[in-house]
Amino acid sequence: MSEPKAPIPAPGDTYKGWLFKWTNYIKGYQRRWFVLSNGLLSYYRTQAEMGHTCRGTINLATANIAVEDSCNFVISNGGTQTYHLKASSEVERQRWITALELAKAKAFRMQAESDDSGDESSPPAAGQGGGSRNSEVQSTLRTLGSKVEDLSTCNDLIAKHGSALQRSLSELEGVRLEGQTSEKIRQVTERATLFRITSNAMINACRDFLSLAQAHSKRWQKALQAEREQRVRLEETLEQLAKQHNHLERAFRGATVLPPSQSNPAIDNKGSAPVKGDASDEDDENEFFDACEDVQEFITVPADPKYHRSGSNVSGISSEMGMDDGTASLDEQSVASNPESPQSQEVVPMRKRRTRIPDKPNYSLNLWSIMKNCIGKELSKIPMPVNFNEPLSMLQRLSEDLEYYELLDRAAKCHNSLEQMCYVAAFTVSSYSTTVHRTGKPFNPLLGETFELDRAQESGYRSLCEQVSHHPPAAAHHAISERGWTLRQEIALASKFRGKYLSIMPLGSIHCIFEKSNNHYSWKKVTTTVHNIIVGKLWIDQSGEIDIVNHRTGDRCHLKFAPYSYFSRDVARKVTGVVTDKEGKAHYVLSGTWDEKMEYSRVMQSSRGGENGAEGRQKTVYQTLKAKELWKKTPLPDGAENMYYFSTLALTLNEPEEGVAPTDSRRRPDQRLMEQGRWEEANAEKQRLEEKQRTVRREREREANRSASPSEEGKEPADGAEEVEIASEPSETNYKTETLHGSHPPAYSSGHQDNYKAMWFERRVDPATGEPTHIYTGGYWEAKEQGNWDSCPDIF
Repeated sequence: MSEPKAPIPAPGDTYKGWLFKWTNYIKGYQRRWFVLSNGLLSYYRTQAEMGHTCRGTINLATANIAVEDSCNFVISNGGTQTYHLKASSEVERQRWITALELAKAKAFRMQAESDDSGDESSPPAAGQGGGSRNSEVQSTLRTLGSKVEDLSTCNDLIAKHGSALQRSLSELEGVRLEGQTSEKIRQVTERATLFRITSNAMINACRDFLSLAQAHSKRWQKALQAEREQRVRLEETLEQLAKQHNHLERAFRGATVLPPSQSNPAIDNKGSAPVKGDASDEDDENEFFDACEDVQEFITVPADPKYHRSGSNVSGISSEMGMDDGTASLDEQSVASNPESPQSQEVVPMRKRRTRIPDKPNYSLNLWSIMKNCIGKELSKIPMPVNFNEPLSMLQRLSEDLEYYELLDRAAKCHNSLEQMCYVAAFTVSSYSTTVHRTGKPFNPLLGETFELDRAQESGYRSLCEQVSHHPPAAAHHAISERGWTLRQEIALASKFRGKYLSIMPLGSIHCIFEKSNNHYSWKKVTTTVHNIIVGKLWIDQSGEIDIVNHRTGDRCHLKFAPYSYFSRDVARKVTGVVTDKEGKAHYVLSGTWDEKMEYSRVMQSSRGGENGAEGRQKTVYQTLKAKELWKKTPLPDGAENMYYFSTLALTLNEPEEGVAPTDSRRRPDQRLMEQGRWEEANAEKQRLEEKQRTVRREREREANRSASPSEEGKEPADGAEEVEIASEPSETNYKTETLHGSHPPAYSSGHQDNYKAMWFERRVDPATGEPTHIYTGGYWEAKEQGNWDSCPDIF
């Protein structure tokens, strides 16, 4: 796509365009976006960087511009900065030379005017940065002027009295007196004359000083204003540097995620300067390497062309690799069995779901003002207003894992466990795609709160979540599909809050069981980090490793979520993975990003070799077929930035629905008020619900204590125990880091202090992993059909 041609520059206009800048002998000329404005020439890697990351700036007022040939020219400011630039044509080069010369002349003229002591320009107005200091200078000048006026008045008086004295002395001279007296009078007259001359000289010197101060005051004021503006620019630059890691991701948002098999993307550009690939390269002067960066553990290269045959040969390769005989390839089967194809769907009238919610009110509130005094404390002790929330509960956010349920539908159709593993891995990654812009905190569920997601008619699955524990907070989730899969999980949270960032570590396992093959998969979630708690815009990152295990066959998939690094040349939010069988032989390589898409490549051969990886280990080289798409993120709806960046599914989660349990999150009043934009009422309602939950919990603890120790009935709790409960905020998530030291939180022990038992889930030992977890016991959907919710507690 051709770039639009920049217009011929006019004097004083900002001029922008693409130029090729010499970087080093390895990279040669690289395409950069240059901006000429206010006598400064700046350049960026892409146009998207203009708002946050300037790669270099040169002042044209002191720079030399030299033309080398028809397209090349050089800009230098005396040795510290030199730009070797090349335009796409001679005409384009001449446009830039004209713009640069005009800008240089204007900058030089402005600098000369600034140095001119006789500059008659008015001083900068107050309010434009430094008005108080200008007022101080003016006040000083007025004081000096008044003092000089006083001196001038004194001079007039001295001159008047001096003249009178001289007249009197002259009259005395006319009187005939003795010779000695006449001599004395003459001496007095001479001294009076000298006094008058001296006083006049003093007054003239004061007047000259005032004139000099007034003449130089404008220059001093201009110099002061220039220094002040320079300081403001430096402060803005420092602020941009502090925030730039938040905004760099925007430069890569539209970048294409290239699979590792495309080892030389420059070939596709047919020798032209890189465009998209250029966003991942640094200039020689800005090239850094993160010493702590964990490099990729394997390398993928295109397989030999003999593997790219179709038909029976591919099936034969599958057989040799231990796959089921007669199994179609991953792509062929996914197309043939895709339940979303128009032919396989019946036209059934569906409920029309909402596509909008009220826009988020523009309330400004500083998170750091609340969090700064809470470093090292449990987050359950921090009173958090709804201003930092989004109008969804944690149970609803947990149900959002089913955003791309189609991946499990396709996995259920697979006959081969390794192919099925690819879809399960893609589903695992897809659950994080909804979090990239979701910096709002979900409402922490009350104990016993539930959320149902009934999509049996539209999508063939039903989902139920329940808050099963309060200390620590834990939620159980169970989803079952008519298309042959069941998903269940129990998630508790631990955290590390260090002021600048907040790391949230989910505890617990996720299980997916397929009815047809009886394959049972399990995995754990990675760490979520919220950056810029202190300053700047909040942004989310996912990092860590996931091991997906098929407990029936022993197949494994190792996924690695690379943490974001400003110094890394890789694509941001990168995810890589390898699918292996129980012998450890690789069959598929996965690559992509957790916020955009995932691709897979079939492994034909693998070998040890290549560059050394971390700790001196050799990387594994995989020869793969061409990468193909497994999953791609669905674009957000229009206006999502005003609706908390909700996806299409998220917009429907809090939609009022008849027939749900009285404990359902959609019936929570503070959450509903916040969604409607009535935040003050929501905060008041939130406090009421929390106090009600505290009261119910204290009563439950008393009952448990009376049951355990009948002889101690009526005794008060230990000193401070009740006060701690009152000071805490039970509905806020208790991110206790101590839970990381054990596989399960201490509150999961059999003797729970408040004797609470979940309504729809029961604590059992998982037969596959041996871990205790809450498993759905049934009865919810039957109660819904009967409309009988008598057993549900009154929590709202």
